[in-house]
Order: sequence, then structure tokens, then C-alpha cells
Amino acid sequence: MICAIIKIMQKNQKITLADVAEAANVSPITVSRALRSPDKVSPKARDRIERAIAQLGYVPNPAARALASGRTDVIGVIIPSVSNNVFAEVMRGMYDALSGSGLTVQLATTGYSPLAEEHLIRVFLTQQPSGLILAGHDQSPAARDLLARANCPIVQVMEVGPKPIDVAVGLSHHDGAFLAARHLIERGYRAPAFLGAQMDPRSQRRLAGFRAAMREAGLAEVTQVVTTPEPSSVSMGCRLFADLIAHHPQIDAVLCNNDDLALGVLFEAQRRNLSIPDRLGICGFNDLEMMEAAQPPITSVQTDRYGMGQLAIAQIRDRLEGRGHPAGTSIDLGFALQIRDSTGGWRG
Repeated sequence: MICAIIKIMQKNQKITLADVAEAANVSPITVSRALRSPDKVSPKARDRIERAIAQLGYVPNPAARALASGRTDVIGVIIPSVSNNVFAEVMRGMYDALSGSGLTVQLATTGYSPLAEEHLIRVFLTQQPSGLILAGHDQSPAARDLLARANCPIVQVMEVGPKPIDVAVGLSHHDGAFLAARHLIERGYRAPAFLGAQMDPRSQRRLAGFRAAMREAGLAEVTQVVTTPEPSSVSMGCRLFADLIAHHPQIDAVLCNNDDLALGVLFEAQRRNLSIPDRLGICGFNDLEMMEAAQPPITSVQTDRYGMGQLAIAQIRDRLEGRGHPAGTSIDLGFALQIRDSTGGWRG
């Protein structure tokens, strides 16, 4: 291999895939297959190819590969935010599922703007991606039309709905919140409230689930709802609960649309010497690590975010190989209520 590499380098030209094939003593097709699907090439051949690439300094031309195959090796991922802890686990699942695939992720964020999402979809589709992954089901009509005509697999993550564009992987946020609210009622709380921030469509569905549980229990008239379009944070949870309890001191439990707010409620309640769970029950949503680490530990709706990311990539990989679920499929990963000390029940 060394002699072949020296000979190629002496040509003083741009290194091509054919040069890598010559140096590794394999066919150009084998090099291409090793770059696209490494698991389909023998370990010995793959090792020679990888050494040739490293020693020659070969950089694949994605435009040329897209022209030849009709697609690039990039999966576009469009999510609302990278600062939201919920999406970190989703992305970790995606990256782990990419191992050995020859595919890469290109990430973009919308800032929770439907128009920004529509623009990013157009940008990604011009790049001929291997697939697109998006958060939720609430794309604009124009965006849905673009996705419906896309020449690649589409996976909507984070929730399931009645009409996925292609394949959806997630859970019912309405049902998760309904279960959490009913849990508060079963524990004896009779004046629950809902706190919400950054009220995106998934948060709106959680609020709808809370309201449904209150109606079922005959408590709709005594419950309170406080929301804000501002971004969610622990400090926001403190402020929202302070405002809530100042105007409605009878509140005895709070369901928060995420765990950041729930932790803020805990801190503010402790500053006010409100006994938890005797005087106040607290429940979050998503079950981030901090819920179990809090004191007292906070009840939360557990969602399989890592699994969503893994399964989204698996669906695209399967579809590219002629397998996978048919268009119109929703894969419901469900949820689980992790009951902890923060909802022990009213005893005051």
C-alpha cells in the first residue's frame, strides 16, 4: 500500500475515490460502499480503505455522491431548541443509532417558529438528504405540502397524531398530562393548578389533558391555569408559582408542563415554608434526572426521549434499505408516571 500511496501523491493532483481504491487494492464500488454502509464491507477491506483515506487525505465530495445516488449521506434534523434539555436525550439517541451507518446529522433549530421551520425544510430538501426528522405534527400547510412531496423518508418525533406525514415516533402528551392530573386527584388534592411556559403545541395538548381530568373529576370550576409564552426555566417556575399562590392561596397542587417549572415551584414553595406534599403537591413532565435528585424527589411523567431518537434514525435506515414501517404509521412509545414524594397527598 505504501508504494501505491507514494505513487498517487506524486501525481500532485486532487485525490479521488479511484485513488483510494487503487491504494487500498479494492474496487471504487467497494470504497463507495465502505463510506456509505461500512457494515457491508469486510473488516480487512475496511481497514485498508480507512488507512488509505487517512494517508492520502481524501475528502469525499458530497455533491458528486448526491448526483450519483440521488441523495447525500446527511439526515436533516429540525428541532425547536438546543437549550431545551428535553431534546438533548433525543439527539443522543440519534447519534448512537447512526453508529456504523455512514450517515451524519445536520442539525437546525426553529426557535419555535413555524415560518422558520418551513424555511429550513426548503433548505434541507435542496440538499437531497437521506431523510428528515422534525419535532411534532404542527407544521404549516406549506411545510406539510413540501414534506409530503419530499423524495426521502420523513420522521416526526416527540408525539403521535392522527395523520403523520410519513412515520411518527412519540407519545400522547394529552394522555400523559391526563394521567398526571388524575393522579393528583386520587392523592386527595382538590384545588390543582396548571403552570405552563413556552406554550408550544405539545404543551397545549398537556394543558388540554389537565383540563379533561379536571372536568371528569368535577373540579373544573376550582382549578387555575397560569401560562406564559416566554421560555421555560427554573426561575420562571418560581415566578409563575409566586404569582399563582399570591392570587389563589387555596391551590393545593400544581401540574407543570415541564420539569424546569416543577423544580422552580419546589424552590419557591420551600422559600414560603409550604410543606410538600402535605400542603402542596408538585408534578412535572418529561422526568429529567433532576426530578429524582430533588429534595423531596418530584413526581413526573417519564417519556422515552432517547428511544425516540434511536427509533427515528432506525426508521430512516430501514426505509433506505427497502424496509421499515409504511407511510402513515404512528409508533407510540407511551409514557409512565414516576410517582415520588412530592405527591404524597393532602394531609393538612
